Amino acid sequence: MTTDTGTRDVIAVMELLLTAEIFNRNQDLDINDLHPRCREFFGAGSGGNPEVKRPLIVSEGAIKKALGAPDTVCQAIRQNPFVGYDEFGQRLNLPSLDVAAGWFLKKGGGPRVEENPALAFFLEGRDGIQVRYQDVRARNPRFEDTKEYVEAKVSRIVGESEEMREARDLIIICAPDEVEFSLDNLVCTPRQEEIIRKIGVALDHQDFLQQQRIYEFGRLLFVGPPGTGKTSLALAMSRELHMPVLEVRLAMVTSQYLGETSKNIDRIFDLAKKLAPCILFIDEFDFVAKTRVSDDHGAMKRAVNMLLKNIDQISFVKNGVLLIGATNHPRILDEAAWRRFDEVVEFPLPDLAMRQAILEKIAAAIDCNCNFADLAVETEGFSGSDLRMMMKEAVISALMDDRHHIDAADIEQGLLRVEERNLIRDTGY
Repeated sequence: MTTDTGTRDVIAVMELLLTAEIFNRNQDLDINDLHPRCREFFGAGSGGNPEVKRPLIVSEGAIKKALGAPDTVCQAIRQNPFVGYDEFGQRLNLPSLDVAAGWFLKKGGGPRVEENPALAFFLEGRDGIQVRYQDVRARNPRFEDTKEYVEAKVSRIVGESEEMREARDLIIICAPDEVEFSLDNLVCTPRQEEIIRKIGVALDHQDFLQQQRIYEFGRLLFVGPPGTGKTSLALAMSRELHMPVLEVRLAMVTSQYLGETSKNIDRIFDLAKKLAPCILFIDEFDFVAKTRVSDDHGAMKRAVNMLLKNIDQISFVKNGVLLIGATNHPRILDEAAWRRFDEVVEFPLPDLAMRQAILEKIAAAIDCNCNFADLAVETEGFSGSDLRMMMKEAVISALMDDRHHIDAADIEQGLLRVEERNLIRDTGY
């Protein structure tokens, strides 16, 4: 074990001891005051339960198992006069919390204070400490955003009824921390950015909106060509707003037993309300219009009317469900579908400036000295999805030549692949 590694291990153990002591002494602290590495060590949130059982305990056995730390680390910790040790349970504790905290800071624990809410809670306002507890807690990953929490909540809901189990089988549920897209990864239009801000404000002032009986809010229709970011933004909003997303494709909901389709739609909306706050994302919304126009089957028409009725009755303010419909074919949506939505958000093909910004974001972590301004000119008519595919193909081209650096020839290969793909798509057979 090197000295640096030993020091890091000692600091890591001391963080656990300080966190346990501070958390045990302050009953108002909860699971979101524990950094994820501390939650894992203490088993907080196991089974999706946000309740944390006190007292938190730090034992030598748990340290060795969790950190892979050798005996010398525990010995180094025990040598400090401010550390208590229970021989019987091999448990460590901190009778002298202030002295231990001072030692922790002198040994370089400051960066951990900036990301550990429990430590920030205890140390805020002390001499030389430039940290605010509320800021640290706001940055700390929320337990409610985890897959474990969301799955446990869903399990409780579907365990209550057969209908909820059937609804669960018809949708894809993602916890916020499962979503790969974030707003930092996307290039949004001003209108799209405005919508995100409005939803955030409504979420922060939900109680006030209820008092004012302003309920017609939070039903969004995303319209635009394929590949322009409708699904990506819906998923990114999940992370931004800390709400799980329930993704529904209407074609999947249509049962071979048409009489079940109306029930399926009802069940999905009921599940969303029980899981709230959440985002209910209905992709391929034009399926509604196609069915209304072309399908003469009475059961299917009743199902579509049931969908529209459920949309009428859903409210972000009342129910905590943000409804997002997405369509590539807005022209075929009739007035009955359009008027159900409070906001219509356009997703156009990116203009020159947006294409350059998208390319720069995609290539931010890639070894590539491309001229993105020129490349943006060459890719007129490309969607955001096309641009990502082009860069992916360029990376593959370089790897096939045993290189990690992308050059102009690789970009050209990417351009050709996208153009070929689009040509095949537009070919009629």
